[in-house]
Amino acid sequence: MTRRKKISVCSGAYNEGENIQLFYDRVLAQLKKFPEYDYEFIIADNKSTDNTREVMRRIATADKNFKCIFNANNFGAPRSGYNTYLQCTGDAMIGLCTDLQDPPEMIEQFILKWQEGYDVVCAIKKEYGGTSVMTLIRKFYYRLLDSMSEVPLIQNFHGFGLYDRKVLDAMKQFHEVIPYPRGLISEIGFKRCEIPYVQAPRQHGRSSYNFFSYYDYAITGLVNYSKVPLRLAVFSGIFIGFISFLIAMVYLLLKLIYWDTFSFGLAPLIIGMFFLGSIQLIFIGIVGEYIGAIWTQVKNKPLVVEEERINFDP
Repeated sequence: MTRRKKISVCSGAYNEGENIQLFYDRVLAQLKKFPEYDYEFIIADNKSTDNTREVMRRIATADKNFKCIFNANNFGAPRSGYNTYLQCTGDAMIGLCTDLQDPPEMIEQFILKWQEGYDVVCAIKKEYGGTSVMTLIRKFYYRLLDSMSEVPLIQNFHGFGLYDRKVLDAMKQFHEVIPYPRGLISEIGFKRCEIPYVQAPRQHGRSSYNFFSYYDYAITGLVNYSKVPLRLAVFSGIFIGFISFLIAMVYLLLKLIYWDTFSFGLAPLIIGMFFLGSIQLIFIGIVGEYIGAIWTQVKNKPLVVEEERINFDP
């Protein structure tokens, strides 16, 4: 008897008590359009403080294909979500957010593309609109990162999409502590297609991301996929050293020519000292970020510590 293929749906959740039931209903409605496939949900709760776990328990009781992971602490959305990717057993996995900003109705398109032979189906968020400060910062950051990256990054991709089993197996070989989807999927390769979509507004609750969360995510992408900042430090040192030498020669000539009238003054010395000091601090910080990334990797900590599992095989 031919084994039925399975599709896994993976996501993390944090304080999504008002969204999780609607998320389940909308995703399940899409999966039922493909009765030839078995399915499983793997949802990891990141130590929510609302009723998210109670709602998840209720769904898990009614549907044994709904599997729950309750983390012992809040390990962050990237690590918690990525852990569910590695736990799934499906022939294909669909990753999306439980806040419903990633529309579940796109699942049908994902599966159809998978049936056509694509190993990765990426949902590409349409270009950021507006002129808010955060929007402009995002645009600048992604263009800067793409220009410096050692691999071509997938623009406006945040992990929402479908991944074939061979892609998931390849992910496990990378041992990523903090995954960066737009770089990781590009680096892994395989046959890929992209589908544009418009991100929906959050219906309930509010995002747990703040400025420092975005900063941490941005630095992760930078240090994982580019050595340019380190090389920029070297080139800047050479350039500033050369300019400083030229300025010193000019000052020396002026002093020799106008010995009695030309004064060095303290202002240039103080300005130059603060300028060089700031450059040094910036590049020490950059080197520190790379060292921090190495430190995080070599500690070999688990992605998460699990407190409880529901509906998993023993």
